[in-house]
Parts: sequence; structure tokens; C-alpha cells
Amino acid sequence: MTRRVLILGGTSGIAVATARLYAAEGAVIGLVGRDAARLAEVAADLTARGATAVPVFTLDLASEAEPAARLAEMRDAMGGLDDVLLAYGLMVPQAEDERDPATARRTLDVNFTSAALWALAAAALIEAQGRGSLIVIGSVAGDRGRRKNFVYGAAKAGIAALMEGIAHRFGRPGAPPGIRAVLVKPGPTRTAMTAGMDRTGGGWAEPEEVARIIRRAADTNRRWGGPIVYAPGRWRLIMLIIRHLPARIFNRLDI
Repeated sequence: MTRRVLILGGTSGIAVATARLYAAEGAVIGLVGRDAARLAEVAADLTARGATAVPVFTLDLASEAEPAARLAEMRDAMGGLDDVLLAYGLMVPQAEDERDPATARRTLDVNFTSAALWALAAAALIEAQGRGSLIVIGSVAGDRGRRKNFVYGAAKAGIAALMEGIAHRFGRPGAPPGIRAVLVKPGPTRTAMTAGMDRTGGGWAEPEEVARIIRRAADTNRRWGGPIVYAPGRWRLIMLIIRHLPARIFNRLDI
């Protein structure tokens, strides 16, 4: 049976790497984003890699007022829907968020408010049809507020709480067994979003590594496990340590 996956934010580095895994399986892959030219490039690449079809939906996800209606339209255009991957986001330097309220609002609106509304709409659609996976890309930045990115981190912390709640709802007794909600928390990853950072050192991951974890998460029944997956997995232990550092030690760290 042909898999049908809708990717919200289909031009991000991690999204493209994940889409290529689906393409190799012959999936129908719906791409959603603002940049029509870039979407067309990604669609052509995925078709060449084996995707059965790659419908493109040009849309500003952060400005959409009717996520539920739009999702239904895209599902119908794709002939059904199995997986929804929410992969879009915005990260600006912390100093800009602190200096300019409009910039901070945009960071929060894109990474939390908008993402939350799309996630809620996707969860409702998946639950109504009784099958499917909702996978949202979060960030380890949401695990503890750090002076280098706490506005962005606050939005990601909010999404983590939301996804835990959706997963809790999906896991209740009597819920359809074929539905799942997973938050994938990447550590630092070499994508366009992090292009201005110092990306040397062993803590960085490639988009393809994160993509493999996302693809597995879509198929893993986490009803009896946690709704959060770290990518790569070593970040679960790293962030466990960081979350439990006493403030007197944590405050000395330049992280």
C-alpha cells in the first residue's frame, strides 16, 4: 500500500532528508511551504528518487487562519494521509529577540502558536480517521532555558508540552491503536538554520542522521513508551544532565 505523507515545511534540510527516505519507498509526498521555486526543485528531486507523486502546496503556514480546512483539502488532493511531519521553524539570534519585541513575537508565533495550531488540526484529523502518525520536530533547546537561545527555547518547550498532551490523549484506553504522536528533538544539526554558527566539534549531526530517526518514529508504536525521541539518541542523556544541574553550576556555563 502506498504511503502518503504530508510535510509542513517541505524545504527545510531535515524535511528534505526525511522526504528522500519516503521517496525511496515509493510514497506520495505532499510538500507545503512558501517558496514555490524551491518546492518545485525538491519535488523534482523526490520524483527522481522514486516517489509515486509529489503534490506541492504553496502556503505560508505561519499565517494560515484555517489549518483544519487546509489539511482536509491537502489530504483529499493526496488521496489520503498516513503521516504528517511538522518541520518548519524560525531561529534568529537571541540578541535580536531581546532587542526587538516584533522579532520576539515572530519567533514565538512561528515556533509555538502556528505550530501548535497545525499540530492540533493534524491530531484531530488523524484521530478521526483512526490511523496515522503525527511527527513534530522540536529541539533540545526546549529542555532548559539557556541565555543563548531562551526565546526560541521557550517556544520549543511549549511544543513539547503540547505534543506530550496529544500523545497522552492518543494513548488513553479505548483510543484507536493505529494512531501515534511523537516529538523528535534534534540536537545541533548542520542545516541552513544553523549556517551562521560555529559547527565544528563532535556534537553536531547531519540532516540525514536525524531523518532516519524521524522515519523510524513514524512507524514505532509509542503507546507504551515515551512520546519524545532525541536525535541523535545521545542527547537524551546530555539533556538529562543539563536539566538537573544546580543553578549555581548551570549559571557558570557558557551554553
